[in-house]
Amino acid sequence: MTQAADLLLTNAEVHTLTDPDETHEAVAVRDGRIVRVGPEYDVRFLEGVDTEVVDLDGRVLLPGFVDAHTHLTATGRSLVHADLSGASGPEEAVDRLRARADETADGSGGESETDEWVLGFGYDESTWAESRYLTREDLDAVSDTRPVAAFREDMHVASLNGVALERLVDEMPAADVHREGGDPTGVVVEEAVDPVYETIEPDAEGTERLIRAAQEYANERGVTGVHDMVRKSRAPEVYRTLDLADELSLRVRINYWADHLDALVETGERTNHGSEFVRTGAIKTYTDGSFGGRTAKLSEPYADDAEATGQWVVDPDELADLVTRADEAGFQVTAHAIGDEAIDAVLDAYADCEHPGESRHRVEHVELASDEAIDRFGELGVVASVQPNFLKWAGESGLYASRLGDRRTETNRYPALLDADAPLAFGSDCMPLDPLLGVHHAVDAPAESQRLGVTEALRAYTLGAAYAGFDEDRLGTVEVGKRGDLVALDRSPWEHAESIADIDVALTVVDGDVVYDGR
Repeated sequence: MTQAADLLLTNAEVHTLTDPDETHEAVAVRDGRIVRVGPEYDVRFLEGVDTEVVDLDGRVLLPGFVDAHTHLTATGRSLVHADLSGASGPEEAVDRLRARADETADGSGGESETDEWVLGFGYDESTWAESRYLTREDLDAVSDTRPVAAFREDMHVASLNGVALERLVDEMPAADVHREGGDPTGVVVEEAVDPVYETIEPDAEGTERLIRAAQEYANERGVTGVHDMVRKSRAPEVYRTLDLADELSLRVRINYWADHLDALVETGERTNHGSEFVRTGAIKTYTDGSFGGRTAKLSEPYADDAEATGQWVVDPDELADLVTRADEAGFQVTAHAIGDEAIDAVLDAYADCEHPGESRHRVEHVELASDEAIDRFGELGVVASVQPNFLKWAGESGLYASRLGDRRTETNRYPALLDADAPLAFGSDCMPLDPLLGVHHAVDAPAESQRLGVTEALRAYTLGAAYAGFDEDRLGTVEVGKRGDLVALDRSPWEHAESIADIDVALTVVDGDVVYDGR
């Protein structure tokens, strides 16, 4: 006699994403694994006395979204501290920071060693009429007695008040501290941001608070798995603690920063070690910076600064050495590279590896890649781990236009990457964490050279991201034998391709358990 299922999802429009035209009516899950996909009549034979049956009332059912590039504690910080995303300008950003200062005036910030700080995350000056970074003067208006820090959404730029600058400026590389007339403006970039992050890093209890908030937020948006970029954080400890307590509702792949490599080798870690819910991923490194900070490394100058071509955060020789050491130690490598020079440097380093495709080495962002570089992604089998929500900057009056001029349409060329047979994985970089928003931007991108079909975009956020984490055999499609990670949408993205960002997530299932029900 066939064993009953634990969960039946019925009356659905099931898109397996194995084939663009394949749809079914129902799915059965047992012991966290999909055991039947097909007509509801057939699936109902697995209904038992204790089976949970969820009628989806015709909703679209997809594989759960896997976000291939997150900073989960950063999302948690935006939920716990001042959320500066969507602020209309400097004044509103300052108002939100003032409100946060008032909330924590009695030291009730929630993270013991950082309670004194007033923190805000996620501002994007490129959307403001007054397109400028927040400055020391702005943040002194929040408080002149407590340290205040506001982080641009790309996390490569921070704005500090006078108190914070006085404490930390001596620890910062002088070249990364913006000055006017010799005095710091309050804006710091790249390596100068590191001392700020180190100072505000919470303990394990504070980190758990951030992760729990971010996990709930992610589940509400249909996310069932994340690749988290971790540096000098208690997050790995917290993930494993939550896993042991059976309190994780996300599959977490930890991509460790390069400064952890020696410790990981010493402890015998390797890529793909771990449990069902927490696994070791790649070794993460930078090469260049960001377009927002004019620090992405370009072969031609910036359109709005003829003397600037960006900067190396990790130079090509150092990068090549790191890639060789990590690859030989059995680690996947993933390198941040935005400008065309940086992308070329990463591909050069990977080309020297014995089997870069088998190792599934990755490039994060790939925002301005040349035709030759795109072809090399396919030839080498290197994963292009990209963020389609960045296309919000690709319009005629957006950040790309101001920084790159006519080159804006040469950014984020996802169709060309697919045509080159490059593995394509979507993530959010938590700007913001929202797969449907990313799919929307990919489908409705400003230029044809950036635009994907609905199925292609969804596959990049499911099977493509799963492949980037060596998980294509257990995640990314709705098939018998795969894990029961699923998301139900209130409307069809194929029928509402012009407004995918407005589609609500109705239900999220992880390992056969309903972790969010928004019906």
